[in-house]
Amino acid sequence: MAFSAKQSYAKFTLSNHLQPKSLAPKPQQITPFPSKFAGKSSKTGVLALKRLNVSCSLRGLNYFNGSKDVKPRDLLVPCKAYEAHRIEPIQINIEFDEEAREVAAEKLKIGIYFATWWALNVVFNIYNKKVLNAFPFPWLTSTVSLAAGSLMMLVSWATKIAEAPKTDLNFWKALLPVAVAHTIGHVAATVSMSKVAVSFTHIIKSSEPAFSVLVSTFFLGEAFPLAVYLSLLPIIGGCGLAAATELNFNLTGFMGAMISNLAFVFRNIFSKRGMKGKSVGGMNYYACLSMMSLLILAPFAIAMEGPQVWAAGWDKAVSQIGPNFIWWVAAQSVFYHLYNQVSYMSLNEISPLTFSIGNTMKRISVIVASIIIFQTPVQPVNALGAAIAIFGTFLYSQAKK
Repeated sequence: MAFSAKQSYAKFTLSNHLQPKSLAPKPQQITPFPSKFAGKSSKTGVLALKRLNVSCSLRGLNYFNGSKDVKPRDLLVPCKAYEAHRIEPIQINIEFDEEAREVAAEKLKIGIYFATWWALNVVFNIYNKKVLNAFPFPWLTSTVSLAAGSLMMLVSWATKIAEAPKTDLNFWKALLPVAVAHTIGHVAATVSMSKVAVSFTHIIKSSEPAFSVLVSTFFLGEAFPLAVYLSLLPIIGGCGLAAATELNFNLTGFMGAMISNLAFVFRNIFSKRGMKGKSVGGMNYYACLSMMSLLILAPFAIAMEGPQVWAAGWDKAVSQIGPNFIWWVAAQSVFYHLYNQVSYMSLNEISPLTFSIGNTMKRISVIVASIIIFQTPVQPVNALGAAIAIFGTFLYSQAKK
């Protein structure tokens, strides 16, 4: 913080009522700050101004009494002005109360959650698409992702890095429908990404709020304000426009994204209903969800693809990509678990509305990053449809306040 001070002048004259105009003294100017003083003040950048002190003495007033003892005009009324030449640092102490500190810390924590969530999700989608381009077996890829997360959490519990949750039979019964919906949504999204561009999958998945409202209205009998229903129009219209103008449109990829939306909506509904009153949450909740989903998915993955197909595909991918392919598989599996884990942990710290807005911004970051990295060709009309759909999800989150 720097202060500047302009040198000023002060004029002092005797009142004309005290002496004739002919004897009125000339205005006296105060000498500017000495150069040494100015130089010192410029080094510190802080100038502590002091009160201006003026001393004057009146002599020779007997002139008005007819005395001939008249003093010279320049000594008639000598005035002296001076300022303190001390430069003192100005100490500024800003103290925040406890409540302000807590609010600032909470905002910082939410910001860290969002930044970590988005970064992990972007990295996962990039490596996931690389793996699927070289190894187009989405059922096995989905299974490996769940297996990696389950193994990570089992090791964390065994080594006491994380405290193991206390569960009972009722907890696992309530978790079963959630795990079924989660498994379907996970596999469907992976199938979609194996057929179309990452950006297109996430554009279609941005229509999830429309599925949420429709399911809640027709299956659960819930009613929403008119603004919520109106916010669905740009979501549906934007997704339709993006799908119609997609250069590499694939029906399987499109349907996979749509099924994923529907499955995740039911996952959220089952989770809210079945997990009420349960003490397991955040990191451990998603760990348990991953383990149950793995048990559900593994038999279907074997039936749909099979070890022989996997072995042939694996050899081909390694021969084409090299050892980096193994790193890709490990990275997409680990980052899948981490980004979902952080998202579930953030749900314990923020409101559903804030989470919905964060999810919308996450999709924007994934779409932009995937287009840049994979150099996905995008038509202006396609980009317009994506922008309309994402803007609709933002309006939806605001309408549900």
